[in-house]
Amino acid sequence: MKYIGAHVSISGGVENAPLNARAIGAAGFAMFTKNQRQWNAPPLTAEAVAAFKKNCAGCNYTADMILPHDSYLINLGQPDPEKRANSIRAFTVELSRCYELGLTMLNFHPGSHLKLVSEEEGCRIIAQSVRAALQEVPDVCAVFENTAGQGSNLGYTFEQLAMMLENVGMPERVGICIDTCHAFAAGYDLTNEEGFEKCFADFDRLIGMQYLRGMHLNDSKGVLSGKLDRHAPLGDGALSWFTFEKIAGDPRFDHIPLILETPDESRWIAEISRLRQLAGC
Repeated sequence: MKYIGAHVSISGGVENAPLNARAIGAAGFAMFTKNQRQWNAPPLTAEAVAAFKKNCAGCNYTADMILPHDSYLINLGQPDPEKRANSIRAFTVELSRCYELGLTMLNFHPGSHLKLVSEEEGCRIIAQSVRAALQEVPDVCAVFENTAGQGSNLGYTFEQLAMMLENVGMPERVGICIDTCHAFAAGYDLTNEEGFEKCFADFDRLIGMQYLRGMHLNDSKGVLSGKLDRHAPLGDGALSWFTFEKIAGDPRFDHIPLILETPDESRWIAEISRLRQLAGC
């Protein structure tokens, strides 16, 4: 079973996310738990939490089908300790909101070293930040998302992601989300059989497939190794449908959220339907 869906809106309240996911035929979904472009948000009310859980149950969504995403403002790799403390606090709040909602994962971009420290030191800073937050909130897994390698963003190689996971030192509380556009932009060629198999063989060797907790299915407007984080609708970019047919037909990607972040929401129903047909579900 593949949990194919999209990153849906929480407009009107987090409790609307599962309803929005069901409306597009999703078997899984992603969401923010607050406004992603603001540092602060009102606490979740007991009524909103209860309604979210009720709607998830009514739509047959369980926690392993849902991959929430944190705020874009957070930078756990910020070299300045005082500024980094703000990001750690915000990330801890995001973990807490997931815990309140009964969710077990929080997807996030690892962070940026801002060209103030080495990439290796940046990876260690990110791991320390994640560990500090995880120690404050139980049960929620911190899911690192690979990046395209743009600017000074870290996490664009499997080696960097492996280093971060190892330095967190809490293997039961960490995981990885692979974004197909980001992987391609960073140099992982998913457009042919040889490249696809090499990519995931390298992932398994360096990190382990057991740490793959979700995927973002996005085509790419950029070229291989171009470090351009620009998503395209499935089949309209450099990856083509080959990549997504491979993922849909591969049992290694069963039982994890497979989430569209493609830019044309009007195509989500069709994209989800085709992916589910290819997956036989």
